[in-house]
Amino acid sequence: MTPEQQIQAVAANLLEALRFFGEARRDAEIQDLPGLSLIFCGLNYAAFNAALMAQPIDGDSRELKRLIDASASKFEAKGLRWTYWLCDDFLSTPLRLEAPRIFSERGMRHLTDAPGMYADRLRPSKRALPALEIRPVSDEPTRAAFADIMSTAFEIPHSVSTAIYGGSRAWLGSFRGYVGYSNGKPVTTAAAVTAGGAVGLYSVATVPQHRRRGFAEAIMRQVIDQVAGSAGIEHTVLQATSSGMSLYEAMGYKTVTQFEVYISD
Repeated sequence: MTPEQQIQAVAANLLEALRFFGEARRDAEIQDLPGLSLIFCGLNYAAFNAALMAQPIDGDSRELKRLIDASASKFEAKGLRWTYWLCDDFLSTPLRLEAPRIFSERGMRHLTDAPGMYADRLRPSKRALPALEIRPVSDEPTRAAFADIMSTAFEIPHSVSTAIYGGSRAWLGSFRGYVGYSNGKPVTTAAAVTAGGAVGLYSVATVPQHRRRGFAEAIMRQVIDQVAGSAGIEHTVLQATSSGMSLYEAMGYKTVTQFEVYISD
């Protein structure tokens, strides 16, 4: 893929992954507007209510303001806090510099950065990885295990995590979850989405007492082998956190774009 295609693959895959939250509950919803997708998770939890641009902005600051205002009107009509995921490479350089002020004027503050990473293929592991039994999220015990690990690893209220990940409805779409078991106990998770010509890895997490032992890398490699192999795709993408960056770079991922995440106050 060219650099531009890599960015598009990361953005398209992320959009498909976030749609999970708009399909996980009966009261969840997805609204696709021109150049913009709005995800409503059915709960007043900002991280799972998201606006995401589907394509670069072909215009000046007025177009970005229009997209933010259109998003705000939809979420505020439902009384929901929400987030806006902004791909830096979807903006011109001058507009990228102006964006923080535009969001601030609209009552939104910068929450976090989410580097978009891409790998043509993974490098071999530099260490022996632990034995891990991988189970797809397909029944009540695996849904509960996935929700528990998400809650613990990402500090999501347990009630929210269970409401999103614990129901069977959540797992009927393209978002495929996996739980890794060590000695019969659930210790790590990952999810995969195939979209944009790539396999995306999401929800990579390990319970605190089992971290730094190779479980995250083990589940990632097994899931990629399984999903990418069956889809006939070598390219993989993900959104990095600061804690996972060194692992992802060692596995062969490179940062190709940056997402700025803003949250409503």
